[in-house]
Amino acid sequence: MIPESLRYTAEHEWIEQRSEPNVVRVGITDFAQDSLGDVVFVELPEAGTEYSAGDVVGEVESTKSVSEVYSPVTGKILAINDGLVEEPEKVNSDPYNAGWLFEVELADAAALEGLLDASAYAKLTE
Repeated sequence: MIPESLRYTAEHEWIEQRSEPNVVRVGITDFAQDSLGDVVFVELPEAGTEYSAGDVVGEVESTKSVSEVYSPVTGKILAINDGLVEEPEKVNSDPYNAGWLFEVELADAAALEGLLDASAYAKLTE
């Protein structure tokens, strides 16, 4: 199932608008985690670091492969999901909640408008 409330990228990341202005939470989609297989390690960006949309910010390593994680938006990393260091399998078991990767303060809130909605992402993954 693809949550309607989120935005998506062609690189299989989801973006959730947080209650704080201009802050989004980012993770990988259920489609991505399923394609990867059992996640065994997650490398996350450092809080306070600024990235441009499309920059590589980390990696998700599974029993099958290693996949780069990209910043879907330009901004500063505010927080990372430290829990994934000890329990990277949360990316598999709960990709849209406990398996989130990082939070970003947007440089430009309009950046969300260029992302895919649930319907467009569903078409991409058919």
